[in-house]
Amino acid sequence: MPSESSVERPGLLHRAFTILRFLATKGGRGGALTEIARHVELPHPTTHRLLHQLIAEGMVTQLDNERRYALGSLAFELGLSAAQQFDIRSLCRPILQRLALEAGDTAYLVLRSGPEAVCVDLQEGPTPVRVITLQVGSRRPLGVGAGGMALLAALPATERDNVLDTIQPQLDTDWGMSRDFLIASIEEAQRKGYTLIRNRVNAGVSAMGRHFTDAAGRPIASFSVAAINERMTPGRIKTLSTLLTRSTQEIGLALRSSKGRWTSFN
Repeated sequence: MPSESSVERPGLLHRAFTILRFLATKGGRGGALTEIARHVELPHPTTHRLLHQLIAEGMVTQLDNERRYALGSLAFELGLSAAQQFDIRSLCRPILQRLALEAGDTAYLVLRSGPEAVCVDLQEGPTPVRVITLQVGSRRPLGVGAGGMALLAALPATERDNVLDTIQPQLDTDWGMSRDFLIASIEEAQRKGYTLIRNRVNAGVSAMGRHFTDAAGRPIASFSVAAINERMTPGRIKTLSTLLTRSTQEIGLALRSSKGRWTSFN
């Protein structure tokens, strides 16, 4: 019969990775013990112990003069090593650069990571009024931004329902998005073939997104373009839809013909 510690350890390992994922969403400002404990649903002492174990391994750091925690140097080093195997950016960058140039606004490459969308690259367009709604490394639940919504809408129904079950509490609390609202957005994206959001993440900003699939046909990532509301006219929406369609078709072809095998991180 397994001991209590052997049963507990896999659960705590999962919680530790949940902490790391959460801190990845907080950026350089980090997160406080109270909000981390609430997110991983553990008592403060257990969360505190896990954080200090992660600090000892270099995965987490405690910010100077603050009771806040952020990702540590080892997380960065591991990311650099993993990028050599999973650097989809190199394949996408020429297409992303052209999308930004032709769209005139900031274009993003967003990768699916389980129930989250991660910004892995961005290119600024030549428009004087530039909109930066994401930074490289930023994480959000699927369905929040245009790129994440495009991915969520593309998932098979059962998988999509499971993701919604996972992210709905955070969407309710942090983003004020009900399940009915998300389902309506999903249905609209499926009907149009692209996502269009306005003022959802940043006031005065609109964004469009379209997903693409890996060699096995699974939704892996998306391209999106963000601009001030005034630039997102009906004619421009039609133009951006054409640009996004062409861009996702090009990267889909490149992924299918590439020797590497790219898959979503579920």
